[in-house]
Amino acid sequence: MPPGGMDATIDFWQRTAFNPVSIFSEDFRVIAIDQRNSGKSKGPINENDPWADYLSDHIKLLDHLGIDRCLLLGCCIGASYALRLMVSAPERVAAAVLEQPVGVDESNRKSMPNNWEPWAKALSDTRSDLDPESLAAYGRRMWEKDFVLSVSREDVAACSVPMLVLPGIDSLHPTEIGNEIAALAPHSQLLSPWKEPTELVPKTVKRIREFLLHHASN
Repeated sequence: MPPGGMDATIDFWQRTAFNPVSIFSEDFRVIAIDQRNSGKSKGPINENDPWADYLSDHIKLLDHLGIDRCLLLGCCIGASYALRLMVSAPERVAAAVLEQPVGVDESNRKSMPNNWEPWAKALSDTRSDLDPESLAAYGRRMWEKDFVLSVSREDVAACSVPMLVLPGIDSLHPTEIGNEIAALAPHSQLLSPWKEPTELVPKTVKRIREFLLHHASN
């Protein structure tokens, strides 16, 4: 589940601390995606429940590929997509790694709800089939809640899927959001620090690989 906010694409992994698509391909069948209406992906806009649309995309992709159960790695907004899938269809997910989860808290409450605007403008400039007002409504609905946006704290507390949580360290990925996920989820592990100094990154990759391999047969 790639990072990049509303414009989450496979290519965005190249800008992150490590690229799981290439790093973990020796150990796993790695499936990477451009999220709906990002990169090479196109789809309709349902302003009533955007998160449900993304969830449907992910489940249909697993079904199309014949995958009954998977491991997840989500970064930034990808962590929110991963949490929605884990909460809605826990039987499909053996374990998940949540890297610098996006979230809304008191530190960014005024800026984060407008995160959709560049994505909507770019789409309205290039897609005549998408109405600007619908795009705006879609974006506002995506970012209207707090915490991780896609699920509630109660949902995370009731989720039995094992998680390895790597908290963020900036305003888009508040440290407290990652810490709170790890505190709420009953089968979670917290890895912090993991990104800075950069000498930690190889150890982080090793820890993620061990975590995923441990749960690969579950």
